[in-house]
Amino acid sequence: MEKLIEVVVDTSLDLALPSSILTHKHNITKLWSRLDQVFISDHSKNLIISCNTLPDQRGINTDHLPILTELDLATDTMPEEDICNFRNVNWDEFHAELSVQLANLLLPTLIDSQRHLENCCKSLTKAIQCTIETQVPVTNITLKSKRWWMKELTQLHRQSNKLGRQSYDWHHDLGHSVHGAHNVASKKYQKILDQTKNHHWRDWLERWEDPDIWTAHHLTTVPWGDGGKARIPVLNHKVGEEEVCANTNQEKGCVLAKGFFPAKPLTDGMLDNYTYPPECESEGVITSKQIHMQLKKLKPYKALGPDSIPNIMLTKSADLIVDRLAHIYQAMLKDSLMYKP
Repeated sequence: MEKLIEVVVDTSLDLALPSSILTHKHNITKLWSRLDQVFISDHSKNLIISCNTLPDQRGINTDHLPILTELDLATDTMPEEDICNFRNVNWDEFHAELSVQLANLLLPTLIDSQRHLENCCKSLTKAIQCTIETQVPVTNITLKSKRWWMKELTQLHRQSNKLGRQSYDWHHDLGHSVHGAHNVASKKYQKILDQTKNHHWRDWLERWEDPDIWTAHHLTTVPWGDGGKARIPVLNHKVGEEEVCANTNQEKGCVLAKGFFPAKPLTDGMLDNYTYPPECESEGVITSKQIHMQLKKLKPYKALGPDSIPNIMLTKSADLIVDRLAHIYQAMLKDSLMYKP
């Protein structure tokens, strides 16, 4: 009994069944006692609705009463939010609407204060967000939805199928040009399909954080082939001039550790008697061309930020917004300003 009391105290448990309720009737003496206890952790006491015995549901030839514990396990539900499908945007209509929104803004002028910078950034962000609300379609996620699918893939797939049917109609003439066109369209569709899936997979892995990283680890370590256990094959490496095979797990681990984490060089690589060229000096001016080049390098479908503006929008609409971005970045660099959304 003392051991039980110590465990209850150490684990911060409390009685859920009131102490005045009897739970057991002795078969011989017919005396009632309390042999059954119901404990609950102290941080869950507020979840108890009721905890009591059910004498009328006592089983035949049984000496214990059933105990019913009712808990309030209701959870808050979040309303389903609309998901914008940036892979299925008509960019011609999007650019036309964005041009109208930008035309309603003031012409870009020299930014000379923090307040002026914030007003310019907020107005540009609002114009883009308004265009997204009106021109970007909303997608309905189903069990068969492919999150990486985009409108370009639909067009390429249709084109490949159309040329495939034409190629079949001309199967008696192997020299017809439609066969080559179908081969090119099919390869292009498969190439864009693989690239899109790979980009989506990398973006998905980069967004995972602990403890969800274990889910990503499970997907990356389990082979999708025949279901066999994944293993590292025999590794051939050189020790000096001799070629050696690593067979055991310990030997393979040492080879991989040596390959991925080589020994630190003894020197920093600086040559004493060598004249290095001077360091590059920054021009101190951010040009529209530089911004345009950086926008083209963005990963298109990264996770959205607080402003809900994706990289694909910045890439596709770079020609429309690059001049306004140039005024903003030049003011930030020149006057050491910083925009805080």
